[in-house]
Parts: sequence; structure tokens; C-alpha cells
Amino acid sequence: MTSDGEPRPKDGAACFLQVFENPLMAVHYHDGPRQFVPGLEALHRMTGILLAERVPSDARILVLGAGGGLELRALAESFGGWRFVGVDPAAQMLKLAEATLGGDAARVDFVQGYIDDAPQGPFDAAVCLLTLHFLDEAERLRTAREICRRLKPDAPFVAAHGSFPQEGPEKALWLSRYAAYAIASGADPEQVAKARDAVDAMGMMLSPQRDEAVLRQAGFSDVSLFYAAFTWRGWVGYA
Repeated sequence: MTSDGEPRPKDGAACFLQVFENPLMAVHYHDGPRQFVPGLEALHRMTGILLAERVPSDARILVLGAGGGLELRALAESFGGWRFVGVDPAAQMLKLAEATLGGDAARVDFVQGYIDDAPQGPFDAAVCLLTLHFLDEAERLRTAREICRRLKPDAPFVAAHGSFPQEGPEKALWLSRYAAYAIASGADPEQVAKARDAVDAMGMMLSPQRDEAVLRQAGFSDVSLFYAAFTWRGWVGYA
């Protein structure tokens, strides 16, 4: 819910929220990203490096889609002076994030909700990993603009999510690679097939070109690709 009591976003992402609110999903959540996202730990390390180029040692970082806490834990362990605001609409996933962080949870203010529920800042940086692909293009643009508005001038923003060609045989090829990687990483083939079909049917995925255009349209400059792994892409840009 947003601060005014209205559910957001009002699109297909709502069904995914129901999945993440399932306590059983939260228990097993950490297995999924590791099996489906190539180089997940490296992505977290690269995110920290990109932020550290421009933020102070006592930086305050906005993390949107913080449920589960994997990126929060990686950043907190590597940068002992940073503090965080972790925002996520799923209460169960925020509980998991707090448990994942252990003692470092004291350095995080957890907020249940969407970008509208986040403090106004200004923040020294922002991160949104494995999240924006749940939003359609209009809501993705609005969310990115709201993130940009909460940042100090020239502050870095790191975004990484599903992003791959969305037309014809090329889309099917990348989805097959997405599934093959997960199976090779130990995921259950039946569950992988369901995940592949769900991604195929989402209707909210964008091509890398459109994703980068959204970030630029939202107000970020010097947007550059730093991560590409099968169906996943990551960018850094500056407010």
C-alpha cells in the first residue's frame, strides 16, 4: 500500500506481490536468485563498487525492492559506514531481509510499500535490483523518476533486472537460455518450466534499448551498461 492507502502498482505486478507474501515463498526465496541469475554475487559486488565511486563513507542509500535482503547484506558487509532505507511491498520479504542481515539490520530502516512510501531524501545513492521488470513501462518510468527525485545531484543509481529482446524467435531463444541456466544451476526442471512460461507471459519485460531509454527519460545521465548475463541487464546512471 502507498502512504495514502491505495494499492500500487495497479497492473499485472499485483499477482507477483501475492506470491512474495506467501511465507513458504519467503523461506525458499534465496535459492531462486542464485539459480536463475548468473553472477548474482558478482552483481552485488559490482553494485557496491559503482556506488563507492561517488558516495561518502557515511552514505545513506535507498534500496527499492529490498525484500530478501541479499543485496543489503552484501553492501552492508562491504561498507561498514553506510546506512540504508530498504523498501518493499511484501511484509514477509522484509522479515526475511531483516533475518538475512542479522546484526547489520540495525543500519537499515525498513519500509513496507512502493517508491511513494520511501522518504524524500535526498539520498547519496539508490539501488533497485531484480525488481523493475515487475512494472509496466509507464509505472517503471514513474518509479525511476521518483527515485531520481530523491537523490542528491550526481548521485549514482544502479538498476538491474530482466531485460532481453521481446520479439519472435529471438525472445524464445533467450528464454530457453534462461531456463537452461537455471536447470544447470540445480533448479527443479518442472519449476523452471513454470518460471519460463511466467516470464514469457508477463508482458512487462522491455528490451535493453527500451530499458535504457526509460532511465534517461526519468532524468538519469551518463547511463551505461555494466552487467549482461543472458536475460539480465544492469545499468548505472546519475541524477
